Amino acid sequence: HFRIPGHSSTLARRLMKKAKVLILGKLPPPYIGPAVATKILLNSKLKARYEFLHVNTTINSDISTMGRWGIGKIWASIAIYFKLWWTCVRHRPKLVLVPISQTTMGFLKDAIFILIAVFTLRKVVVQLRGSNFQNWQKAAWGGTRAFVKFFLSCSSGVIVLGQNLRYLFEPYLPPERIFVVPNGRRFEQTLLTTDAPDPDRIPNVLYLANFLPSKGFEDVLHALVILKQRGITQFNFSGAGSWDNPEYEAKCRAIITDNELQADIHPPLSGSIKSAIFSGSDIFVFTPRMPEGHPWVIVEAMASSLPIVATD
Repeated sequence: HFRIPGHSSTLARRLMKKAKVLILGKLPPPYIGPAVATKILLNSKLKARYEFLHVNTTINSDISTMGRWGIGKIWASIAIYFKLWWTCVRHRPKLVLVPISQTTMGFLKDAIFILIAVFTLRKVVVQLRGSNFQNWQKAAWGGTRAFVKFFLSCSSGVIVLGQNLRYLFEPYLPPERIFVVPNGRRFEQTLLTTDAPDPDRIPNVLYLANFLPSKGFEDVLHALVILKQRGITQFNFSGAGSWDNPEYEAKCRAIITDNELQADIHPPLSGSIKSAIFSGSDIFVFTPRMPEGHPWVIVEAMASSLPIVATD
């Protein structure tokens, strides 16, 4: 505490007051990259420098319902818009962080967030947690591209996950308004593998991501089948995540059963259980078919000192 001569203590308190930052974002479950990132950000040491406000945009409690619309989701979205407006008006944050989608319907929903923040005279920074933005824009019709360009121009800047992703927004914003904030967090020591590998132990292959066609899980299983056909049978395989749909789950489980693969399939993991499965693995495999930004699972596998097999 300090006192300014000739001024009231109220002014001193105002000078010491932390700036308010409003963060829009999902929280787990389901355990997807953006939701995990929001949780880490809200619990980070930045909250010692800023007063965090949070509007939870989670609508889907399970990954199988993502991308599907219904009356309940519409009402839930309206409630989120109203909460954002009320938070902006009541708390008047200095900055509003808005994660954006890279699909037409998703960005239309996010544009309303930007609009509310701008109309309440708040500064807006948008963030993309992917890398497929320009592919979507090139395939979109002219009206969609103009719509996206207008709403991006309303923001004070955009955050991407790496230097190699700055090009995604170069057609829309000047370089000084494109910021790089890579994924990262403080890992617990239990996540790190320090023991020397046992040459007699059966190697354990780990896949840890949601079981989606876009994540390449089926491709991993076919690769294990090829290994077995070539006589490499001494391995264990562990996978963890949420299933996209029952048909895809049945297809993948049939590959495991029909080829008698040594595979353990787990639900989404977190905390000490997740750390233990990383520590007990020898090789990490993540081979998505679609463009990724900066996958958390890759960061976690690197923190566990695991060799990584991945697509480009």
